[in-house]
Amino acid sequence: MNQAAALPTQSDEIVAIRGLRKSYGTLEVLKGIDISVKRGEVVVVLGPSGSGKSTMLRCVNFLETFEHGTITVDGRPVGYKTVNGTRKPVSEAENASLREHVGMVFQSYNLFPHRTVLENVMMGPVKVKGIAAATARDIAMRLLGKVGMDHKADAYPGRLSGGQQQRVAIARALAMEPSVMLFDEVTSALDPELVGEVLKVMRELAEEGMTMIVVTHEMGFARGVADRVVFMDGGVVVEEGPPGDIMVAPKTDRFRGFLSRHLSEEG
Repeated sequence: MNQAAALPTQSDEIVAIRGLRKSYGTLEVLKGIDISVKRGEVVVVLGPSGSGKSTMLRCVNFLETFEHGTITVDGRPVGYKTVNGTRKPVSEAENASLREHVGMVFQSYNLFPHRTVLENVMMGPVKVKGIAAATARDIAMRLLGKVGMDHKADAYPGRLSGGQQQRVAIARALAMEPSVMLFDEVTSALDPELVGEVLKVMRELAEEGMTMIVVTHEMGFARGVADRVVFMDGGVVVEEGPPGDIMVAPKTDRFRGFLSRHLSEEG
């Protein structure tokens, strides 16, 4: 478990989600979400499909707009700010600047197929941060080594397994030196034998004190790595707390039933 988050203080809050509501037409997907994440904390978000977990995560770096509520990252407003009591969109430049500090890894790797592994990881530092190519190469090689992929630096994504591509995607996100990492079901598209290699990298990041919000169905990861588990269902937070508490003695029938189904699937 992430020791860096053992004694958080209020000033350590890095992500604050308050009253978040999001609809698609007449369908309200998020119905007033309140979640805060301390610096160095690993928060794992569990819940059935359609509960709003991924939508909530995508709102954090404004890949999704939202109708009500506020999100801040390191005190900076995401998507909207209040000016003289009126909610106004922040500029695209401000959103782009914010995303430099929020790394996100998706279910579908999203690597550029026509660029090598090394080039994929170098792109952000060079094109977004303006880092010299030689320096960016050194950063990329160090991070590829960190995720066990430096030996594939010159390979193209199409020549890699799903687990290898996902590890490259993690290195690419880390290359921007984010304040927080978001993981959206990053193992759900992988063959079972490849899941472990990706979770290993995520465990190591947690041990190093990386702030992480992880949407997953991996119960073992939630139990062993999370500082706090948030259970969402029907667009609301139903329960939250340390995994040793709420995963052992859930307070609601909804969470109890969810755990029963998923723990039995893990055997």
